[in-house]
Amino acid sequence: MRSPPIWRLVPGQRLVHRCHDGECVLFNDLTGDTHLLDESALALLEALRQAPQSAADLAGLDGLPDSDPTLLAELDDLLADLAALSLVDAAAGGQPC
Repeated sequence: MRSPPIWRLVPGQRLVHRCHDGECVLFNDLTGDTHLLDESALALLEALRQAPQSAADLAGLDGLPDSDPTLLAELDDLLADLAALSLVDAAAGGQPC
């Protein structure tokens, strides 16, 4: 059985951003791209800045028997979207969803 991926902020990413009314403009200083994100996506990036984590850890669901699979699937989708933007990736040994 494969373990879930451990996500991390792409090394060197500084998360230069500005937020207003629930929306954040984020400059990807590694690619030169600018992205419009909501505050929850930015909070997820900030959490990954602290330490690499699995989606379950990020959701606060790790180890709870009543974890919501729908929420976890949505978080996996968000992480995959952020990976497509070159903002996050799976840490060594993990595979992105």
